[in-house]
Amino acid sequence: MLKKNDVEPQAYRDAMSHFAGAVHVVTTDGPAGRRGATVIAACSVSDSPPMVLVCLNRENPNNLLYVENGNFALNTLAARHQPLAAAFSGATGQSSDDRFALGSWDTIASGAPTLKDALAVFDCELIDTKDLATHRVLFGKVTGLRLGDNFEPLLYHARSYRVL
Repeated sequence: MLKKNDVEPQAYRDAMSHFAGAVHVVTTDGPAGRRGATVIAACSVSDSPPMVLVCLNRENPNNLLYVENGNFALNTLAARHQPLAAAFSGATGQSSDDRFALGSWDTIASGAPTLKDALAVFDCELIDTKDLATHRVLFGKVTGLRLGDNFEPLLYHARSYRVL
């Protein structure tokens, strides 16, 4: 039996604010509609076959579009993409169309929007999901890649955007 954890949610969030992470915009498009969200909770799962995972808040009903469309693209952002990151985080209050208008997008394989000047794009077929607590973990098989110029990555640390 698991021991009850006495860590309060705010204390946990404060500790996680010390965790520096690469900033991405995860996108989807298909019959359910187009969606994009800023995330730092993303990482590699495997290189054979190539797979990534992304964690999204289940409490936002719009995040169900990723599951319904069955695809997503993980777009890794450079320092110059900070306005894009802020918009897709919801901090600016912009509509979805206005958010997407901030970047230049195309598609590679899955049909999900891919940012043309991203540091890297991992275009994925959704192969599995796992719901844990407040979040849904999306597992994607990478079906397309694009490597951009190796500019300074955009990071998130101490509740602010940072650059290496």
